Amino acid sequence: MDYAFLDTITLPEDLRKLKKEDLPTVAKELRDYIIDIVSTKEGHLGASLGVVELTIAIHYIFNTPTDQLVWDVGHQAYGHKILTGRKSVFHTNRQLNGISGFPKREESIYDTFGVGHSSTSISAALGMAIASNLKGEKEKQHIAVIGDASIASGMAFEALNHAGVSDANLLIILNDNAIGIDPSVGALKEYLTNVKTDRQLAKTNIIKALNFDYRGPIDGHNIPRLLKELERLKNMSGPKFLHVITTKGKGLKQAEEDQVKYHAPGKFDKNTGELIIKPNKITPPKYQDVFGATIIELAEKNDKIVGITPAMPTGSSLKYMMEKFPDRAFDVGIAEQHAVTLAAGMATQGMIPFCNIYSTFIQRAYDQVVHDVAIQKLPVIFCLDRAGLVGEDGATHHGVFDIAFLRCIPNLIIFAPRNEIELRNIMYTAQLGLNLPIAIRYPRGRGVTIDWRQPFTEIEIGKALLLKKGSEIAVISIGNMAQNVSEAIDSLDTDKISHYDLRFVAPLDEEILHDIFSKYATIFTVEDGVIDGGMGSAISEFAIKHQYSNRIVILGVPKQFIEQGSVEELQEIIGINSKNIAQKLNKFL
Repeated sequence: MDYAFLDTITLPEDLRKLKKEDLPTVAKELRDYIIDIVSTKEGHLGASLGVVELTIAIHYIFNTPTDQLVWDVGHQAYGHKILTGRKSVFHTNRQLNGISGFPKREESIYDTFGVGHSSTSISAALGMAIASNLKGEKEKQHIAVIGDASIASGMAFEALNHAGVSDANLLIILNDNAIGIDPSVGALKEYLTNVKTDRQLAKTNIIKALNFDYRGPIDGHNIPRLLKELERLKNMSGPKFLHVITTKGKGLKQAEEDQVKYHAPGKFDKNTGELIIKPNKITPPKYQDVFGATIIELAEKNDKIVGITPAMPTGSSLKYMMEKFPDRAFDVGIAEQHAVTLAAGMATQGMIPFCNIYSTFIQRAYDQVVHDVAIQKLPVIFCLDRAGLVGEDGATHHGVFDIAFLRCIPNLIIFAPRNEIELRNIMYTAQLGLNLPIAIRYPRGRGVTIDWRQPFTEIEIGKALLLKKGSEIAVISIGNMAQNVSEAIDSLDTDKISHYDLRFVAPLDEEILHDIFSKYATIFTVEDGVIDGGMGSAISEFAIKHQYSNRIVILGVPKQFIEQGSVEELQEIIGINSKNIAQKLNKFL
């Protein structure tokens, strides 16, 4: 498809050569181009469609990259990438060896700050602005674009609090579309909604009280209005705030009407917008849906159970409990620290909180896990979705560090189910009443069990399992890596390999480990987490402590940030897919 204007734009300097009256056509072409590529290559759609006009206006008015633009999270930065030299490679977005799905400093000078997690943009842009002042570059502009869901996070408020008393040349643009991945929640969301219709409230709002020059709200799809406001704000010094109203999914009817589904819809028909549905076949469920169904089953019989998630009700499938038990399930917004300590507070009162946070996001609440939960031995049940390699979202989203940074915390049980039945059973066991907190880590995507709705069975805490008995080599796996190991052993057609599912990284099953080290000269460990400090490290520490000299081969994620690609591609690259495991085992037979 030919694009009359977009094909002439390689960099923002080309955009600035166009007439203002041409920009609405550029917006249409840019929106069509995003739809064209994402419909077949997949990715984050709705957020980028919603800021097309804003993206064009910012790059048209400001002298990027000298003027520094920071996007929050980065779901909405596709238009930015296309206008900043990456149109020709945009089809590789989120693919192995392609460009990142998020702004990334090493990818482009226009990506001034690497993002992927929310609520960092104001702090980063403020840091840049203060640095510019110190270097005598006060003429430089610094723009942070942040959504209404992200600005409600504690970190964003900390940055607003600082920026309001600085003389930094900072412009914060609030992209207000009333939704993040799921609909925005909380008192600030209600306030922002009221500001749109209450003129008096707009005159005396909270942003003005923080010493910002507040303007808006304005229509974020009205290019002439955007240009006028940005031109005026460009020539003002100090902290400024522009409130922009947009529609997530703008320009694609289905994406506007179902903003949650079309946040990242997968493949769809670019002409009709209809999702391309794969032929019906019986498949195992997603782990998140097993969690969602199981917590309802448990909550129906135990009225002390509550569910908590920081802005991920759909992604975690806690939405089902929110529908069934609206008074016992809480979306606290993008506030992982608050979610953890809220759960801790509930636990002190005898409630049984299931705190569901993506593995990569629990990093943001590490102090709360240590200080507010583990020290006090509060029985919070952490359900860490998206543990291990998650695929196309890349380095910012892989949940590969959780075992390493959690297992050093005293009083914390760590469990990884090898399948959906084990996930159900550990959730059942945890709600029976533990004296300690537990972290249950499970992967993104589908499991391996069709008939997963089995009667609950209590799991003995700290107990590993022997899955297959052999004579020469022992393989110890954790979590869903059991599937890859089983396939590897089956492919070798040998009775010389034993396979153990460790299940618990803390506490370790020392009884079974003594048995393993006394019987096998060679021991493999396989995990989908980082090797340094991971499950294999725990086994090695055990061996040193008890003066075993067995050969230990550790397979897992190397100490590096793994970029984007499918889970299958990434497992092959780092050597933990079934084929590579089999090859390594075969060398020791």
